[in-house]
Amino acid sequence: MTNENFSSTASLIWSVADLLRGDFKQSQYGRIILPFTLLRRLECVLEETKADVLAKYEAVKSMPIEV
Repeated sequence: MTNENFSSTASLIWSVADLLRGDFKQSQYGRIILPFTLLRRLECVLEETKADVLAKYEAVKSMPIEV
């Protein structure tokens, strides 16, 4: 990622954060944004295996659950 691209991405993220901050109390902001940031990061990291995971889910979802 180039420095210019990084700067524009960081600027976009902060502008979205500023929009969201208006809807939440300052004390709630971290509890809202951090989980969504983590979920998005996990989605990006696991993107390559998403199709395999969904295919496996379809294969096992009808299997009986043994207790």
